[in-house]
Amino acid sequence: MTSVDSFDLRILAALQDDGRLTNQELADLAGLSASQCSRRRMRLEEDGVIAGYRAQLASQALGFELIAFIQITLATHSPDNAQKFRALVNRVDDIQEAYALTGDSDYLLKVVLRDLKSLSDIVNNVLMPHQSVAHVRSSIVLDRLKESAKLPLGSLSTG
Repeated sequence: MTSVDSFDLRILAALQDDGRLTNQELADLAGLSASQCSRRRMRLEEDGVIAGYRAQLASQALGFELIAFIQITLATHSPDNAQKFRALVNRVDDIQEAYALTGDSDYLLKVVLRDLKSLSDIVNNVLMPHQSVAHVRSSIVLDRLKESAKLPLGSLSTG
């Protein structure tokens, strides 16, 4: 774990809100000079605390109207079968997130799709026929109550 102080936390919080801030804008928000802020930002990037920058796209504006969560149970629990499933997940762009779980299901997938037909296609033509998969159970999102990729930086102690 990388050590961060209160200035680093201010930089990280500001970048979580707006990754397009100029170095001067970021320095003003963090209470540092532009050169100090630039050095800290580069260190946070080099240490992997800042993993990257990207545009956040509005899914509905692009016609992606459906979000679903899909629970997967593998046919067999072997490293080879798990690897085959991971390979499948990594080549399907509709799968936005994938998690290995404890409990009744082995994996939970979040998919973002255009419509119900797209969900049917991914379940019936991609997941169910795959040799690694035994059971598939999907749930359609009715309403999104919260969406955030922000980490709870306020819970970090700067010692």
